[in-house]
Amino acid sequence: MGRHLVCSESDIASGGMLKATVNGLDILVANVDGSYYATDDTCTHSGASLSEGTLRQEEGKGEGGGACGTIVCGWHKAEFDCATGKLSKFPAPIRDLGSYKVTVESGSLFVEV
Repeated sequence: MGRHLVCSESDIASGGMLKATVNGLDILVANVDGSYYATDDTCTHSGASLSEGTLRQEEGKGEGGGACGTIVCGWHKAEFDCATGKLSKFPAPIRDLGSYKVTVESGSLFVEV
């Protein structure tokens, strides 16, 4: 496992997502109210790029009463928790996404893959 620079904080506005490729793996980085999360970018249902979907932010439902985020696949609307990668809503059971630790250092975002 290594730590990799993926972008700067200014590259992802609050409520935004960005796709990055790290060691051949497509990673989605999401900004939920200033907190950053990373998961696999590929939907486990049909292989869609989740960065082409949407990020739904919900105030007061996250840890400590802050915002939490749900990644919604643009193809078939599967929903995944952006902090854990766990499937939160879909009519059929599919695999969860891998999730990765994000650190911020001097305005740069690093993902451990």
